[in-house]
Amino acid sequence: MNRLGQKIARLVETSGPISVADYMAICLFDPADGYYTTRDPFGAGGDFVTAPEISQMFGELVGAWLVAAWHALGRPVPVTLAEIGPGRGTMMKDVIRTVGRLAPDLGHGASFALVEASPRLAALQKETLRDIGARLDWFESLDAVPAGPLLVACNELFDALPFRQFVRQDGRWLERAVGLDDAGGFRFVAGTATLEPGALPPDADQAPEGSIFEIAPARDALMDLIAGRLVGQGGAGIFFDYGHLRPGFGDTFQAVSRHGFARVLESPGAADLTSHVDFDALASVARAHGLAAHSATQGEFLLAMGLLQRAGQLGAPLDEAGRAKISADVDRLAGPGAMGELFKVLAILPAGVPAAGFPGAS
Repeated sequence: MNRLGQKIARLVETSGPISVADYMAICLFDPADGYYTTRDPFGAGGDFVTAPEISQMFGELVGAWLVAAWHALGRPVPVTLAEIGPGRGTMMKDVIRTVGRLAPDLGHGASFALVEASPRLAALQKETLRDIGARLDWFESLDAVPAGPLLVACNELFDALPFRQFVRQDGRWLERAVGLDDAGGFRFVAGTATLEPGALPPDADQAPEGSIFEIAPARDALMDLIAGRLVGQGGAGIFFDYGHLRPGFGDTFQAVSRHGFARVLESPGAADLTSHVDFDALASVARAHGLAAHSATQGEFLLAMGLLQRAGQLGAPLDEAGRAKISADVDRLAGPGAMGELFKVLAILPAGVPAAGFPGAS
């Protein structure tokens, strides 16, 4: 067992089994040994590749959407364009370049904010954006971003926030926890906390014994913070992640290491821990603030925003190998067997403001 595992084991021995949410939070964010505080997980040399790292087209189309939202909101200036959880800064780099080309007034009149809690990742972002030629500011939380209209984008942020699992046993929904087995290793156990019926889908009574249901108060709280900011000061937001558009049952807890799946209870802090995002829950939080919420698959959104046209532009001057690479990138970003179906996108805007790229929106 590694050092972080030993630390968690001592906690369990002292206080008893810990929730999946607490286990995930410690593994990802422990100040000394947490996954995001000790490594650069992105890219071919890391553990996973995100959409902005696959192709510049992703960030460019996000930038185009932000420009369209800015026009739909009445072109407010000054305005802040913010990314929460900016990874290496790759998407922000492509967004800034695209905004400057499509809407010079916005590019010159906006400030660009990167909300990043990890000093290690903030340093990587500063290196990526060193010569971008835009006004950049870093903040550890959204609360610290200066007041005013906000255009906010996030890619693979919500999946990294801790979530809770409940397992159905003897007709009750008990919180799933992490305890120790007889050999001192980690195992899942049923805790004592229960989930109230009002938090469950309508068909929960039909779920078989052993079914898993997941909720994510931390994700809902972040969306509540974002939505409250947009309602109070104006703006719009767009969010990409893998997940589902409707709530359901199932265990989606997973670990990723070296571009493959790992065991979630093995080598704490050495693998990325995530679960599928419930986009319906996030949309409900936004609508509770009076905002309109639009959702689609990533493939639907990118194609509606002009992915194929942009691919054609980029490929026109290239040789056959270059065009084949761009075609493969399109398939990976938007194809039904790749990120196009697994990943979803949610946009939130004031009611009545059109949302480019979504079914039924202008």
